[in-house]
Amino acid sequence: MARSPQPKQDIEAALRHAESQGWRVATGGSPAWGKICCPYNDTGCRCGEFCIACIWSTPKNPGKHARSIRRAVDNGTFNKLMQDCMQRKSKG
Repeated sequence: MARSPQPKQDIEAALRHAESQGWRVATGGSPAWGKICCPYNDTGCRCGEFCIACIWSTPKNPGKHARSIRRAVDNGTFNKLMQDCMQRKSKG
């Protein structure tokens, strides 16, 4: 089943970026619009916290919130492992 789109365009674009990196977007929950979950889900990621980030329904600054979502995705352990793997493959 397809998820409902996030009303803020900047945040929706960040959520599509997260999905393209393998993250799962779960909608619902109070007071958040939803949350994103890392596919790796390692305790060593993000200072011992599981990779979960809340998506607010009406953030004060949607652009800033979208950047923080992208930062969580791009700095997660899963993404770092994939980048390392790709670099090793390219070196031969």
